[in-house]
Amino acid sequence: MNLFRSKLFSRIYYFLVLLVLITAIGTIGYMLIEGWVFVDAFYMTIITVSTVGFGEVSQLSPEGKLFTAFLIVSSFGSFAYAVTSITTFVVGGQYKKHLREYKMTQQLKKMKDHVIICGFGRVGSQVAADLRSNGIQYVILEKDENLISHQPDDANFLSGDSTNDEILIRASISTAKAIITCLPKDADNLYVVLTARQLNEKVLIVSRASNPSSVSKLKFAGANNVIMPDAVGGSHMASLIASPDVMEFIDSIRVKGYMESNIEGISYEELPEDLRDKTIGELESRTITGVTIVGFKGNDGNYIINPGINVCVNEGSKLFVLGNTDQIKKLVKYLKLNRE
Repeated sequence: MNLFRSKLFSRIYYFLVLLVLITAIGTIGYMLIEGWVFVDAFYMTIITVSTVGFGEVSQLSPEGKLFTAFLIVSSFGSFAYAVTSITTFVVGGQYKKHLREYKMTQQLKKMKDHVIICGFGRVGSQVAADLRSNGIQYVILEKDENLISHQPDDANFLSGDSTNDEILIRASISTAKAIITCLPKDADNLYVVLTARQLNEKVLIVSRASNPSSVSKLKFAGANNVIMPDAVGGSHMASLIASPDVMEFIDSIRVKGYMESNIEGISYEELPEDLRDKTIGELESRTITGVTIVGFKGNDGNYIINPGINVCVNEGSKLFVLGNTDQIKKLVKYLKLNRE
């Protein structure tokens, strides 16, 4: 049984079981105490429990009156508890929460090549905003109910602790292309990295770190990249003082999604077959679309800045091109790239 039904209908099941149990106790009690037949005992139980005010089937004995009083009190209290429990679930927001989780779980079953974001604090919320602007599917794992409750209904949230194996499995870690763990504690990030690498050996793992000593540990555990937000932010601010013009120029070409991007990465696999295994000079990207090839990543993982025209684009390599918005659009159209 899925999560949503177990949360929603368990309360209804409780109500129904309670109703059957009270009816059975009342029916058997009247049959034993008053000696009535099943139909009369069942009818008396129903009119007593429902408090409709119909007359008694026959004169009750003192014991029967005491039993009837007990049945009224117990049924009233039980029904009041059941109704209150169901009402709280529906009106109090729990129904909305579990409905959203149910929809998200069903969506994740069909989702692949998505990104899992662990934690929705300052870092995680910025990661989600940038991924959204680039049209990348993602799901956020967050255990703080207050953060989730203030998000729109269509937000991709799963409520739970990212360090729990089950929540990562529910987030379809096996079909995800990347996981970004933004938890404030390095120990929690380390556990997420270890678990994610165990559940998916090929997934790209990016981890946040607060302590410099944790960087090597996170990489050893399986993280592909480790980012220290405080260190990156501090270095960026210092660079704005040391080389303000250079940093402002770099900030101006920062990738902000396809509609505003100034720099684009193109892998070998994304190139049309007639443009594969060609040199940069043969591609003639500059004359066709106006963009400039500013970087190259070889299949050995090494980067070349401003590669020469004789560099060959072969399997496993990647190009990085720079241009204005119109030029990037022309390139995307010319190479028939899948960009949103």
